[in-house]
Amino acid sequence: MRIKSFEFNLRELAGSMGDFGTLFPLAIGYIAICGMNPTGLLVMMGLTNVVTGLAYRLPMPIEPMKVLAVMAIAEAWSPSLIYASGFAMGIVWAVFALIGLMDLIAKYTPKSVVRGVQTALGVLLAREGLKLVSTWWLLGIVAVLIVLIFRKNRYAPAAIVLVVLGLAIMGFNGDFERVAGPRLTLPPFTSFSLREVWDSLVLGGFAQIPLTATNAIIATSALITHYWPDRRVTERRLSLNHGLMNLVVPFFGGMPLCHGSGGLAGQYYFGARTGGTNIIEGIIEIGLGLFLAASIATIFATFPKAIIGAMMFLVGIELMKFARDLKANWELLPLAVTVVGAVAVNMAVGFVLGLLAHYLFVRDRLSGEPRKT
Repeated sequence: MRIKSFEFNLRELAGSMGDFGTLFPLAIGYIAICGMNPTGLLVMMGLTNVVTGLAYRLPMPIEPMKVLAVMAIAEAWSPSLIYASGFAMGIVWAVFALIGLMDLIAKYTPKSVVRGVQTALGVLLAREGLKLVSTWWLLGIVAVLIVLIFRKNRYAPAAIVLVVLGLAIMGFNGDFERVAGPRLTLPPFTSFSLREVWDSLVLGGFAQIPLTATNAIIATSALITHYWPDRRVTERRLSLNHGLMNLVVPFFGGMPLCHGSGGLAGQYYFGARTGGTNIIEGIIEIGLGLFLAASIATIFATFPKAIIGAMMFLVGIELMKFARDLKANWELLPLAVTVVGAVAVNMAVGFVLGLLAHYLFVRDRLSGEPRKT
């Protein structure tokens, strides 16, 4: 079925599963450790996916904000503090969009640094993927082979084959015996205090901002331009979208959300080409949240980690390949500095070091103004 920029088929369904690797572990932590309501978490993520798919008519991953999620899970934040952190991020990115800050940052970010961010993310994804694969090497190797054989198959896309395989293993192990029957549960209305909004910024929000700016906005915009040259999505628009969705979802049990070049690469790698991917994924998440909220943590936790790891590893390798379009040798210095800084410390440090390397050492070799990404 084709409706303008929407397709609903097995390829788009497979693409919708391409970024599950980051969703599963963080969702489990939010629910099991922080006590977040699973219905609100999944339904709001699903609704955001649907709205985003309709708005952009392109695959556009909706993911948990990584720094905030890791901090919240590690320190067992209360649900209200998590909701407050999402609202704080909504204010930050809406303001950045309104004053045009992200367009300004993107204007002076050279292509070599953008590719460095993508490459660093690829290294990190591949590394984490190997850790998950190591939990069951044989299954992980089989999963990689399945991806290589079926990734472009119209009738049995790799991601669907892997999910079916994972569910079959869960069934063989008897994991479904712990899954409660379907029961309708509606998202709650949630609240938080203004003090918690500020506290969340101090505890993790300020650290989240550089990662969102580099990976979720600048690198995602660049990747969209690479995949769909005639469908440019500006950094300002992505910033505004981050603001709007995070100003709404915290009031109905949603976690802090963002886009991400890694998620987009994963969706595209496994078949996503249209906004239908987001709509399909959103419907799945809404269905899980409304009817299987009592068991969702069990389902996510018992799905074979080696399969998720294989998917993450191959997406990481795919992200590293984008560095090949750098033609000039001197562009490799900012790329390398960005990657080393990001992998050794964090993405913000890598981004700043890459900019310094570009403007202090190689800018004079480039003709004209800094290249716009």
